[in-house]
Amino acid sequence: MPLRQKTRLPVSPSSSQRSSLKDHLVASESFVRLADQADRLRQLQILLDAALPAHLAPGTRVANLKRGKVVIHADSGAVAVKLRQLAPRLAESLVQQGAEVSGIEVRVQPGRRCFSQPQEKRPKFLSVPSKRSLTSLAAGLPPDSPLRRALEGFLKNA
Repeated sequence: MPLRQKTRLPVSPSSSQRSSLKDHLVASESFVRLADQADRLRQLQILLDAALPAHLAPGTRVANLKRGKVVIHADSGAVAVKLRQLAPRLAESLVQQGAEVSGIEVRVQPGRRCFSQPQEKRPKFLSVPSKRSLTSLAAGLPPDSPLRRALEGFLKNA
C-alpha cells in the first residue's frame, strides 16, 4: 500500500498580511505620484458630482488636473456646452469645497458610452386593423407611387 503524502492547502493570509493595491503602489516610490494624482482626481470627481445638476453628472468625468486647471470629459457636445456655461460656477463651488482649482477645461470624449449595456431591440408589431388600413391605403395609390412602394416594403417586414 503506497504511502499517502500530506497535502497542504493554501492558507489565506491574515488581515494583517493582506494589503491593498494602494499599499503596493505607495510602497514603490515611482508610483507615489501616480497614486496621489489618482486620489486627487477621485476626490475632484466626488466634488464635481455633488456640484453638478443630476442630469449632467452621468455624462461627465474628471480626466486630469494640470496646474490647478481641471480637465473634464463630456460624453456629448450638448453636455460640453452646458458644462462650459457652468464652468465659472463649478470652479467656485470646487474652491468652496476645499479643492485648489484655478479653472475648468471641458473636452468632448464620447467613447464612454461603449461600456454601457446595449439595449435589446424589441420587435415592433402592427395590430391587424392597422395592417389592414395600411394595405388598403397602399392599394388605393397609383402603382408607380413612391409612397405605395414604401408602404408595401414596410408591410412586407411588419
